[in-house]
Amino acid sequence: MNRFALIVFCFLFFGCTSKHDDPLTQEGKDADSALFHYKRAKEKTLSVKERYQAINQSYQHLKNDVEDSLYGPVLFQKSLLHLLSKEYDSLRIYHDQLANHAPKVKKASVLAEQYYLMGYYFSEVEHDYHKAIENYSLSKEYYTQLKDSSRIGINLLNIGTIQKNNNDFFGSKETLTDALKFLKNPKKVAHCYNALATNHRKLLNFSDAIDYYQKAIHIEESAHDRLIYENNLAATYIDSKSFDKAMELLNKIVKDSTLGRNQKHYARVLDNLAYARWLSGLPVKKEAFEEPLSIRIQQKDKRGQIASYTHLGEFHSKSNPVKARSYLDSVIQLSKSLKIPRAEKDALKQLMQLAPNAIGIRDRYVFLQDSLYDQELKVKTQFAKYRYDDKLKQESILHLEKESAEHLLEAAKQRNQKIISYSGLALIILISVFTGFFSVQRAKRLKQENKTAKIEATYATEAELSRKLHDDFAGKLNHAMVLLQNGAPNTEVLNVIDGLYNQSRDFSREINDIDTGPKFKEVLFGMLSSYCRNTQLIVTGSTEIDWGKLPELSKKTLYKVLQELMINMQKHSGATVVSIHFEALKTKLKVNYTDNGKGASKNNLNHKNGLWNTEKRILAINGSLTFDSEKGDGFRAQIEIPN
Repeated sequence: MNRFALIVFCFLFFGCTSKHDDPLTQEGKDADSALFHYKRAKEKTLSVKERYQAINQSYQHLKNDVEDSLYGPVLFQKSLLHLLSKEYDSLRIYHDQLANHAPKVKKASVLAEQYYLMGYYFSEVEHDYHKAIENYSLSKEYYTQLKDSSRIGINLLNIGTIQKNNNDFFGSKETLTDALKFLKNPKKVAHCYNALATNHRKLLNFSDAIDYYQKAIHIEESAHDRLIYENNLAATYIDSKSFDKAMELLNKIVKDSTLGRNQKHYARVLDNLAYARWLSGLPVKKEAFEEPLSIRIQQKDKRGQIASYTHLGEFHSKSNPVKARSYLDSVIQLSKSLKIPRAEKDALKQLMQLAPNAIGIRDRYVFLQDSLYDQELKVKTQFAKYRYDDKLKQESILHLEKESAEHLLEAAKQRNQKIISYSGLALIILISVFTGFFSVQRAKRLKQENKTAKIEATYATEAELSRKLHDDFAGKLNHAMVLLQNGAPNTEVLNVIDGLYNQSRDFSREINDIDTGPKFKEVLFGMLSSYCRNTQLIVTGSTEIDWGKLPELSKKTLYKVLQELMINMQKHSGATVVSIHFEALKTKLKVNYTDNGKGASKNNLNHKNGLWNTEKRILAINGSLTFDSEKGDGFRAQIEIPN
């Protein structure tokens, strides 16, 4: 199915059969009414041209009446038909018109479909992946309001696929794993498994890649798509040098009659089969690579031609370097025309081996490598930003809804006060007195509990420091004394003493008082960096925090808690990436800590005194600390402290 046909399928099905698209109740059966023409525009039995004319007539009848309940659905249908007609300028105009009037449209299903449509447009037509993620994220949020889990999953699947295509394999894994929680359609689930498998394949986790490809194959109902996933599985066998398994599977696929109905995929299987045979050391003639290339040229499959020319370049690299360079030059030209810089970079890498002294090739390779790195970095950070922005938007919406409810409640109270008798007023006074008394007593109880929690936290900290001095430091000091008494070599004794010195320095750094003044942020980030010399540290949201307004006790507690988490990461987790996200709420500072280490079971967490003490510190200042970890699945913690 080509791209435009896929667009037609997606939006004829997706945009016109939404379970949230309730029938409009506009009165009248006039053949010239906006509703009549709108219904014709949605009729799938009509041609795109007839539907296009109908929606324009419907739009003219509305005369920009934003208050009309039909206004939003008509603008969405216009956007869809402009997309199907490839009138992209008009599509963007009417999308902007609908987006600008979104608060008045008040129909979440229309806005959800509109932003999905624009996500598809930016992804598949404009190849502007940043705007595609932005629109898919907005669509997801509207479907979240509608509690439509299937559509939430589809948006996450599209976002994860974009991340994968831009080499954000870790981010894509996270997004696609979230998508699986919502997806219900077996075909979409199979698609998600296939994308997850590709992520693992690119990260060289071949066993996981094979497992996910097999899951996709198992649940896929379409014979054609199942062959595609099997071909992907065979490509993974090639990457992992399991050539016999690859050839066995590809020989099975190539004999399947279903494959012959799609020449593009048939050529791909032939090309992979020839490549697997050649890599395994079996004799392969150049015609084995030229046949799939010929099919791809005939089918105008330019992406497929890139793969064929690349394999032919490798095939001739030793026997005929001149011909190899010619094939690789073809890869570069096609990559530029299709705007696939990664394919061009891979071809340049092979050309550098054939012409190591060609400075122009080397410079172009370095330029592409740098620009691709920048693009990948933008994609990696952008989705995290959109998640953060979306959360703020949702909180703002909830806040507005709360205010509106409060205003309505106040108005209702004022109306009721006019008819309430003196006896009712007396009852309110009694209830108020009782509530005030209860609040005072509760405040006293909470104050006492807080005092007790602080004392317990102090005792727990002292006990932990005592244990470290006795078990760790004193034990090693005793070992040094035994070595001296037994006349051990000086170097051995010095090594023990050097370890004691380093441990005492770390211990001093751990218990020293903290600078909570204007330089607190630098001190905090300096501490975090000191534990991440061999670990990538990603910090987001810190620029939005007013560190000067944070109470001194909250600063000290935050510093100690994050220090304990970093110590735990360094000693136990083996993480390569640590992410810390700061978020300022109305009365609290929220901090999300995540690492990709080996994690720990809930039972093991309960026995780690350091982490247990961090929870005591938080509770002592009326904060909260939540751990979320499973063995082998990283470590996550959510911190909330008063700000």
